[in-house]
Amino acid sequence: MAASGNARKLSEAITGYLFISPWLILFIIFSLISLGYAVYLSFTSYNLLKPPQFIGLESYRRVLEEDLFLQKALPNTFKYVLIVVPIQTILSLVLAFAMDQKLRFRRFFRTVFYLPSVTSSVVISLIFIWIFAPQGIFNQIMGLSVNWLDDPRTAFYVIMGMNIFTTSGTLMLIFLAGLQDISPSIYEAAQIDGANGVQQFFYITIPMLRPVIFFVVTVGVIGCFQVFDQIYVMTAGGPLDSTTTITYLIYKWAFRDTTIKMGQASALAVILTLIILGVTILQRRIIEGSGSSAER
Repeated sequence: MAASGNARKLSEAITGYLFISPWLILFIIFSLISLGYAVYLSFTSYNLLKPPQFIGLESYRRVLEEDLFLQKALPNTFKYVLIVVPIQTILSLVLAFAMDQKLRFRRFFRTVFYLPSVTSSVVISLIFIWIFAPQGIFNQIMGLSVNWLDDPRTAFYVIMGMNIFTTSGTLMLIFLAGLQDISPSIYEAAQIDGANGVQQFFYITIPMLRPVIFFVVTVGVIGCFQVFDQIYVMTAGGPLDSTTTITYLIYKWAFRDTTIKMGQASALAVILTLIILGVTILQRRIIEGSGSSAER
């Protein structure tokens, strides 16, 4: 009996792995192997024209001495994260809270808010280029003639606004699912105890949504650190490198510079991975710490 039971479990395990094998093969080839090869290239000098030559930590030293990285890409990336993530998180929470109320046409508004999230980022970028062109609809409405995407003072903020616009719908649905998972009996008990709407929001809704908030913030942080397509389509890192981020600099070094720096680009990709990992661990401790303080 034990042997037949073990055989059945083995058969079920093999069947399960066979079902997920297409995804597993693609994950191994395009994620694990690619990641490992990128780490290997970060210790080499490689420009696509000659075999990689091992140079140790030289590529990392060059990255950390590069002015374009230290003065433009790194501060721009953190600026992008620090502005976009809080705004899109708060906005999506407010939208979710509104869509959770018994409002007329709320299904229509949910669809409208979510629609930009399922539209190609390239298409959205082209629409925003048209909106913020010198003769675009935004200038016509405001009575201005500003070239928003060619001005170092405004170009980055236009891209930030577009990212907030396109991601808030998805995050809204995540928050909405979390709100609908909270039992109405908790709010009823709070009302009996005399808690008003604001008190219920800050002492019931927010604590109950803490795991969802952590997930939303984590997804937002990772997405903002990896922003690339909007930068590439709308400004190509300019003007004056004012919109150059770490991911765009990786692409620039690897594929656009006349002297291709594949090893240096790979080293920067590894550094970006470590930055994202460190920020994620830090925000997890902050959120869990604030939760423990609230419980005490």
